[in-house]
Amino acid sequence: MAERTARRILSLWLPRLPTDAHSRRHPERPGHPLAAILAERGRLGVAAVNRAAEEAGVWPGMSLADARAIEPALAVFDADPESDARLLERIAGWCTRYTPWTSPDGPDGVALDITGCAHLFGGEAALTADLSARLTAAGFESRLAVADTSAAAWALARFGREGPAKREGRGNRADTLLSPLPVAALRLPAATVEGLAAVGLRRIGDLHAIPRATLAARFGPEPLRRLDQAYGRLDEPLSPRLPVPPHSARLALPEPLTTAEAIAEALRRLLASLCAGLEKTGEGARRLRLELHRVDRRLEDAPQTLAIGTGRPVRRPDALMRLFVQKLDRVEPGPGLELMVLSATEAGPLAAAQAALDGTTDGGMDGQPELGELMDRLGNRLGERAVLRLVPRQSWLPERSVAPAPAFTDAPGGALWPADRPRPVRLLTPPEPIEAMALVPDDPPAMFRWRGVQHRIRRADGPERIEAEWWRRSGEPRDYYRVEDEAGRRFWVFRQGLYRPGVAALWFLHGFFG
Repeated sequence: MAERTARRILSLWLPRLPTDAHSRRHPERPGHPLAAILAERGRLGVAAVNRAAEEAGVWPGMSLADARAIEPALAVFDADPESDARLLERIAGWCTRYTPWTSPDGPDGVALDITGCAHLFGGEAALTADLSARLTAAGFESRLAVADTSAAAWALARFGREGPAKREGRGNRADTLLSPLPVAALRLPAATVEGLAAVGLRRIGDLHAIPRATLAARFGPEPLRRLDQAYGRLDEPLSPRLPVPPHSARLALPEPLTTAEAIAEALRRLLASLCAGLEKTGEGARRLRLELHRVDRRLEDAPQTLAIGTGRPVRRPDALMRLFVQKLDRVEPGPGLELMVLSATEAGPLAAAQAALDGTTDGGMDGQPELGELMDRLGNRLGERAVLRLVPRQSWLPERSVAPAPAFTDAPGGALWPADRPRPVRLLTPPEPIEAMALVPDDPPAMFRWRGVQHRIRRADGPERIEAEWWRRSGEPRDYYRVEDEAGRRFWVFRQGLYRPGVAALWFLHGFFG
């Protein structure tokens, strides 16, 4: 049995997010002491500082008056937590270039589940170095850590020793790294941290010497819960910011792609990998999304995306490639593409098809693969709403028995028309009035005149009575006849309403057979 891949969590901490964001918007005075202020309880306090202000002795939490006394040249601006939260959400979205499993972590961090993703970027060290370098180039100070648990990664990123952006947190190594950290790294309430410090428990390692029952009796269950989360004894779910597609394939490119031919070849590789994964689960793709990341993509920019849909589950790379080819000319590679991500955002079961003697199958839409592929191509070129088909509807009235529906939706099951009651291949909407003559009131017409042309009836079959739906306030029963004239043309006509002496019957032509 293959060994289960260990979970690996990367914690990204942006300690100066508010001031870094302000400096990006106002780069006039780089390196000048800067602080974000926030009104709390009737006083202006410092909420965040840049590195220059911190080196001058200004710290978050002190009053604005004290901060100005320490650094008179301090520049300030009003903190905007909502704007910072939106920026953090965009950064979390940008981090999906490394893994689809990202989520904002508090007001100044992002958690990334990089399990099984690091090798695409040359390993964990290369991934974290690349992430840190890109954030630095964008003007954000950051610290990162990787560990087996999100709690350990969070603690190492915020309280670990200054040094390389990436720190290992695996097995016994995790205990060595976590033990010297302050107990605040366990994300405990301030009151609990102060209480632990009062009895000499200032480091995470100090808690190991205290019996668990004693620790819980004195400080409650929270310290034990946080300790178990950090060491992996208690699972801590990590929810992604957006639903993660069940099937996806990533291709980190060693050299940026700039030509249409190279982009198409990379897409073929992604489709082959994705369809192989779909085959293992017995599924086919219904909706696919291709994300293309340029080398010059900024944090504020969303990746370029192409999306296609199919009428039925499909996992043939060549068929899916033909749908993407219609849209590849929209890609703007710019200086080059460095990452491509293909996801099946919607999939469905796809059973194996019986092959015929000539090697073909009966797969595709309703046993007609050419028709299914044509509908897919038209839908992706013109839009799914522009390609319609008629589906059965629960009504005996012929003009209401079918309804237009998007071609990509499943038709409701069940036969609505008995097989012994044939219907014309073409209906008139609405039925057109005719002048008809019947020898007996309840007999089919012997002749009728339609659009100035007279038709003598040679054969007739009927009547078939169709009543209006009971919930309709108006509507009379109809007696339908299938008639054939002397020239062999076949029509579907009906008399509206019941026979009433002295009242001329109303006749209509509703459709044509053949």
